[in-house]
Amino acid sequence: MSSTAKAPTLRYERTFAASGHRILAGCDEVGRGALAGPVSVGLVAVDLAGVRSLKGVRDSKLLSVADRNALVPQIKKWALAWGVGHATAAEIDLHGLTAALRLAGTRAWDQVCLTVRPDVVLLDGNYNWLSPEHQFSLFDDPDQPAAGCTAPVHTRIKADMQCLSVAAASVLAKVERDAMMVEFAAANPHYSWEINKGYATGAHRAAIDVHGPTPLHRMSWRLGSKPRPGEPVPAAGDDLSTVGG
Repeated sequence: MSSTAKAPTLRYERTFAASGHRILAGCDEVGRGALAGPVSVGLVAVDLAGVRSLKGVRDSKLLSVADRNALVPQIKKWALAWGVGHATAAEIDLHGLTAALRLAGTRAWDQVCLTVRPDVVLLDGNYNWLSPEHQFSLFDDPDQPAAGCTAPVHTRIKADMQCLSVAAASVLAKVERDAMMVEFAAANPHYSWEINKGYATGAHRAAIDVHGPTPLHRMSWRLGSKPRPGEPVPAAGDDLSTVGG
């Protein structure tokens, strides 16, 4: 972890109490840029009236594996409610990345709502992919609740670095997703998922070149190091890791 990184706080979360909100859920995703495995969304709900700080929590990317694992039980005890949802590689291929993020987020939301329904959600980034696309009309059944997050969603760039609830959500999501990739690696040893967690390393792409993709790969993405038919050959130094998201 970077020794210069400031610890996230609850300062921004507490500004929502002035608007009458009490239960806030921090939300973050992991796995967006991977070539294989799910995209995963963590959601951590806190009671703004009584929540206190939690030491040691940072954006999951800044923590060691041991530190992340040690924080999981502490976060689950600290939070009012929590959830982690996943959307599979097949669902990403079928629906697209944004819809898959929403699907994973809805699954996390549903888990949290078994305990409490948040008043507001704080989402890392600058785009609200969590709220349902569907907007109700006069012809909808008012007794049939909308699927997915029904609370107002506020986005904030670098919320995972600055906001404790969002950082906590990122830790839960990353630990759960990483454990899944380690488990998947046992049956798919060629791709080193226990090390790269499905992300687009050179070794991962080279393994796909040799062994081909698996059903756990995102088949709609460029997977290997070679361009698809009709695609331009990438220039030396081009970063392919962002292709597909």
